[in-house]
Amino acid sequence: MNRQETPSDNPQPDELEAEVIRYLNDHPDFFSKHPNILRDMQIPHESGSAVSLIEKQVEMLRGQVQSYQASMEDLVEVARNNDTLQERMHRLTLELIDAATFDEVLNALEDELHDDFQADAVELRLFSSSQLQDHLDAELPDHTSTFEEFFNNNKPICGPLAREQIDFIFGAEGDQISSAALIPLKSEGVLGLLAIGSRDPQRFVPHHGTEFLTRLGEIISRTLKAVSLPGI
Repeated sequence: MNRQETPSDNPQPDELEAEVIRYLNDHPDFFSKHPNILRDMQIPHESGSAVSLIEKQVEMLRGQVQSYQASMEDLVEVARNNDTLQERMHRLTLELIDAATFDEVLNALEDELHDDFQADAVELRLFSSSQLQDHLDAELPDHTSTFEEFFNNNKPICGPLAREQIDFIFGAEGDQISSAALIPLKSEGVLGLLAIGSRDPQRFVPHHGTEFLTRLGEIISRTLKAVSLPGI
């Protein structure tokens, strides 16, 4: 037998409001337990167009909450990007560990940096003393350091390259390179650099964070100590 609905089964709006009022009266701590509900409520003030201090405070708090939420979303995105970068770095490191010759190191760098890091050009250069001496005084991307300072500082730098530097490092590929990251490679018996070039002038700019590039340079330098190098 079907149960017959009674008017109380479908309360009218006025009755619902009365029930809500009774509940709130019986539970005065409701909004203390559920502040998120109060935060999202719009409560007009009897002062008309004037804004009360409480309303202003609530509005400011809402703005702060939205700002915190945006900051949290930014942090989550940064964390995701860092996880992706670490995964790519790990994969590249494994490829370098397996390399037994200079050519295999270069192939691993070209494959991974082109595929995973969207590099438009990759050059690994090792220098003899005579080759390096010819370029020690040439300016580098930040226009304040030279090759000599670059190797003495042993830190990566980013930015646009002078035409003679593009030609020297990238050769024929240099015509399309607008910015680059230069990573010094120094270890026992090894002196060189890894150049990562991009067609995008904003891809590598001065004062970019270089922590990843520094770690990459350390890994490559250690790898080059263990592989057979071409004659220079």
